[in-house]
Amino acid sequence: MLEGKKIVVVMPAYNAEKTLEDTFRDIPKGVVDDVLVVDDHSHDRTVEVARRLGLEVFEHDKNLGYGANQKTCYKEALKKGADIVVMLHPDYQYPPKLITAMAGLIASGMFDVVLGSRILGGMALKGGMPFYKYISNRALTFVGNILLGEKLSEYHTGYRAFSREVLLKLPLLENSDDFVFDNQMLAQTAYFGFKIGEITAPSKYTLDSSSISFKRSVAYGFGVLATGIKFILQKSKLAAFPIFDPNGKKI
Repeated sequence: MLEGKKIVVVMPAYNAEKTLEDTFRDIPKGVVDDVLVVDDHSHDRTVEVARRLGLEVFEHDKNLGYGANQKTCYKEALKKGADIVVMLHPDYQYPPKLITAMAGLIASGMFDVVLGSRILGGMALKGGMPFYKYISNRALTFVGNILLGEKLSEYHTGYRAFSREVLLKLPLLENSDDFVFDNQMLAQTAYFGFKIGEITAPSKYTLDSSSISFKRSVAYGFGVLATGIKFILQKSKLAAFPIFDPNGKKI
């Protein structure tokens, strides 16, 4: 608990057997009430490792995609009565010890969503982020800020914390089951007027860090641009999209 708030960490997992335990060991147990793992039909021993660690595991019968994994993560966390949900990738790329700070910013009422930014503090390249990923990250973030009217340092981090209210209000089930889910969720957060904060999250890239192929990165980039354009059209009342419908499908 933190300021009377129940904290649940969710880990969307796919082939994370080599890094899951290290990630879990660094989670601040005095603050976090529950840790849930959602396995998207891994082909390695991810589920076995998670159960050995005593974690509650939810398994997809087939690979549904990163976005679909998150939908299950948030649904199960809310069932647990979570007041604050922190998404932490189990690939040990992001520092779990920052969970306390991220959850604290939400528990204090200052923000509704908190992002762990790899860009703040100039840590991305030092942590091993490939240069082409850094450039595309900066370019897409620049465009995202213009389209959404925000001033964030990074839209593409996988380290995020959400209040219960955000997860209940956003029409998350209208979002993609693929990687662009992340960007759609932030666009929804901005559209519905929730407050977004950031903290510096030094990341480290290793051979075991999760990554998507160049082809899928390009598809993600176009998806990000499409989301931003939809946001503008919706705000201007020139078109309507399910991802911004207040009556859209929710978790």
